[in-house]
Amino acid sequence: MKTHSRIRGWVWLMVLLLLFIAVSYFSYTPKPNPYPNYITTSPSPTGLKALYTYLKKDKDVKSWNHSPDFLPKEDEHQMLVMVGPAFIPEKEFTNDYIHFIQSGNTILLLKTNPKGMFNVDVDYIQNDGQVTTIKDQNHHAFKADVDSDVRIRAKKNDKILLSDSSGPIAIKRPYGKGYLIVAITPEWFTNGKLLKKDHLPLSFKLLNQGKPDSMLFDEYTHGGENESTILTVYPMWFLVLIFQGILLLLLWLWYQGKRFGPLMQPREDWVRFSDEGIQAIAAWYIRGRRYQDSLAIQADYVKVLLQEKWQIPYNKEWQDLAPYVERKWLKPTGSEIKSFLNGLTGVLSKEKINKQEYLLWSRKLDELRNEVES
Repeated sequence: MKTHSRIRGWVWLMVLLLLFIAVSYFSYTPKPNPYPNYITTSPSPTGLKALYTYLKKDKDVKSWNHSPDFLPKEDEHQMLVMVGPAFIPEKEFTNDYIHFIQSGNTILLLKTNPKGMFNVDVDYIQNDGQVTTIKDQNHHAFKADVDSDVRIRAKKNDKILLSDSSGPIAIKRPYGKGYLIVAITPEWFTNGKLLKKDHLPLSFKLLNQGKPDSMLFDEYTHGGENESTILTVYPMWFLVLIFQGILLLLLWLWYQGKRFGPLMQPREDWVRFSDEGIQAIAAWYIRGRRYQDSLAIQADYVKVLLQEKWQIPYNKEWQDLAPYVERKWLKPTGSEIKSFLNGLTGVLSKEKINKQEYLLWSRKLDELRNEVES
């Protein structure tokens, strides 16, 4: 009968698990793909798909996903566009970028704070978030958003392409046969802001510097944020099935590895909720027949309580406590209290006592302790 009941329980558990798998599979709704910022394939407001798609119609434009040591080292009149790089390249890679420029190519770097890249230095300003009036080399005015709280610190050979009242926004710096163009406005290139205010003409002013024959949009510096994960490689129904299998395996292992059978004789409350450490110490004293030591510790504890609760001096001997105890312990008579204190003094002065004496005086000390603590 018990075996049949157990099998029926496992059958119901399997049915519930299969039902849960089915509901999870049919109720699953895939979330929109998260896109990193400044990615050419991203249709989100922070992506570059709109500008990238438009440029591909008229120019030789490609996406660059390789490390900079694969960049051409000869003059191919190319422009490498780095929009919002997620990290600062190491010195070795920075040198590869510089060799690419020096051979006659151009790098357009757009980063909110370019400090630390290509020895670019900046000055910090107070950005109030208002629309900025920007002027180009010919003093033509444009309206645009500038989210950066820095301005580029131009050097002697730098050409200031764009600036506002706070300082340079875009510069052009010669490197060998090529140029490095740095701007602090990567947001102008994004899908969400490209067509707002004068962002589009300002963006083309930067892209047309040097009139490159071809453009490469650098994806390598975005740190592999769009790499595949286990959640994207495998279908959700397969992942749910694997999760349920792991859960079922854990339940089976737990069932097979249980250590405790049925409770044949439940323990009493006073055993389960008592201080077992104190009981262990008491048992040690009893097994070693250290009755005298145990009684002395008990009597000393009661004397401490007398000082704390009844303000009876701790340093007085037991036989001298009768006048103090009689004022507080009202139940016994004065003669009974004196007899108790004198008897306790005699017992404590012995080198050894037997078990009967220990139990008798331990019980009497408990009566006094209960009276003091009440």
